[in-house]
Amino acid sequence: MLQQITKGIRISATIEFNGAVRHQNAFQYAFLYHIKIENQSKDAVQLLTRHWKIIESLDQTQYVNGEGVVGNKPVLNPGESHHYSSNCLLSSPVGAMKGVFVMINFSTAQKFQVQVPILNLAAPFILN
Repeated sequence: MLQQITKGIRISATIEFNGAVRHQNAFQYAFLYHIKIENQSKDAVQLLTRHWKIIESLDQTQYVNGEGVVGNKPVLNPGESHHYSSNCLLSSPVGAMKGVFVMINFSTAQKFQVQVPILNLAAPFILN
């Protein structure tokens, strides 16, 4: 499990390879990731947006930006957590994801960025 804490917000992540599929005469490699966001601060916060940079081994880069995570903009009081799962498709069996969540602290009305640990994506057969 990967973990990172920024301003009292702990992000934990796990990754699993979910297989390869053939699409338009090319293989795509599916990775499933599970994220847990824990509010270890003393203030209530809300996740507003996400920003991912997905880097593939074939020098292709994708950017994913949007509101919330999987349709939710969770509000987390101190001690609460939010879990979600999503996936990533790559055109190569190796890559990485890095990103940030933009959150707002309700006590200060300040927005801040929470770093997500770098997710290394590698199909198991490529590691042998």
